[in-house]
Amino acid sequence: MHFTCKPQTPARMRLFRLIQILLTLAWYRFSLSRPRGERLRLAFQALGPIFVKFGQLLSVRPDLIPEDIALELSKLQDRVPPFPPAEVEAALREAFERPHTEVYKSFDLTPVASASVAQVHFAVLPDGREVAVKVLRPGIRKTIVKDVAVLYVMAALVERYTRDGKRLRPTEVVHEFEKTIHDELDLLREAANASQLRRNFADGRLLIVPEVYWDWCHQSVMTMARIDGIPVNDLATLNKLGIDIPRLARDGVEIFFTQVFRDGFFHADMHPGNIFVSRDGRYCGVDFGIMGTLSDEDKNYLATNFRAFFHRDYHKVAVAHVDAGWVPRDTRVDEFEAAIRSVCEPIFDRPLKEIYFGKLLLRLFEVSRRFRMEIQPQLVLLQKTLLQVEGLGRQLDPDLDLRRTAQPILERYIAEQSGPRALLAQLKEEAPLWAKALPQLPRLVHRLLNEDAPRRLEQAILQIEAAQRRQNRTMIAIVVLLAIMAAAYILRI
Repeated sequence: MHFTCKPQTPARMRLFRLIQILLTLAWYRFSLSRPRGERLRLAFQALGPIFVKFGQLLSVRPDLIPEDIALELSKLQDRVPPFPPAEVEAALREAFERPHTEVYKSFDLTPVASASVAQVHFAVLPDGREVAVKVLRPGIRKTIVKDVAVLYVMAALVERYTRDGKRLRPTEVVHEFEKTIHDELDLLREAANASQLRRNFADGRLLIVPEVYWDWCHQSVMTMARIDGIPVNDLATLNKLGIDIPRLARDGVEIFFTQVFRDGFFHADMHPGNIFVSRDGRYCGVDFGIMGTLSDEDKNYLATNFRAFFHRDYHKVAVAHVDAGWVPRDTRVDEFEAAIRSVCEPIFDRPLKEIYFGKLLLRLFEVSRRFRMEIQPQLVLLQKTLLQVEGLGRQLDPDLDLRRTAQPILERYIAEQSGPRALLAQLKEEAPLWAKALPQLPRLVHRLLNEDAPRRLEQAILQIEAAQRRQNRTMIAIVVLLAIMAAAYILRI
């Protein structure tokens, strides 16, 4: 027997997807044989790659979800089966408007890595250069639009019908996720991120960033130099090559803090799958879809807080939050300081190798929530990345002292923001403006003199004085009138 189905409208498809999601969540919600965090993680895995990525976002938002759930969601892995070679060929043809055999000298249709948004293939350019080609997953935009629309519906329900809905601001969380995921869909944007990071580390001393080949890039295809590296967590191979592992751990911390305080532009997805090590012991980075940016105010806030943490000056930490406007102005600094101390002291009393500054920031966010602090998205991204960097560093070297590695970079940044060096830098920056303005001063003075500016200024002053005299007379008249009225009232009594 044959059945004919009517085409599904977008609204009907979203409704069916919403029902599917709610049923899946309900199924795992009432399967009480596992802890709640594990149940939610399994539900997100069952719902597909977009929900896996959304779970990864939630895992670094301790201000939104309990710690046990955040810890479980951090285990989510963005791994999906690759799409077939025919679809790869079609995607390349659509991007370059010709067969891939005319674009690349050779192209391996079997991917070396596959994730929810894209997958990576090795290829060779016509001139013989070996490259890695990232190809966007076909149909991923429609999938994202559909699932994000459902997330907005669910966020609205949570916001309206749950006790903490308004405080948690789930709609804003979904909006943040939507922005992040759409940024990952534009491979030209990712290529620009890679190019910027490569310029920032142009000397190649600590970090190798692959060169982008722009003539072979498109919004859905990115081509960059292929790197010859060992996965950073392959310690057996690294030791076999004689690479200094403790130094590698210190270099990772230096790279991160250099990105933060020198550049204000940092790789925000530094899990082991995105980090390799060259055979001479330098880091190699890939996957630049998620980058964090920090304003000068953000950097000053972080520098002040890290320095205060290093010296256990909790009063300065509290004052920095109030001065930055991130907690209400009416916050009592002594109460905020006491709350910060209660969180930090147990951490700082441990041996240095057991102190995680990423976890410290996480605890700080939790405390700040009680004081109505607005959690800044860029700082959440930084906290997540710092946790990744510290975790990787301690995996390489359990005795890693993050403070000893980070503090010189921090002190250098603070010195550059104040004192003679900062003054010289500001003068250097302003010099071109002064060079342009100074030659024009005689002409401007001459114009003012010709236009009889002094006389017009004198007239303006006289007009102001006259207006003031009129106001004074009016005020005197009002006072006299009030005095007469008061006297008449007294006499009548």
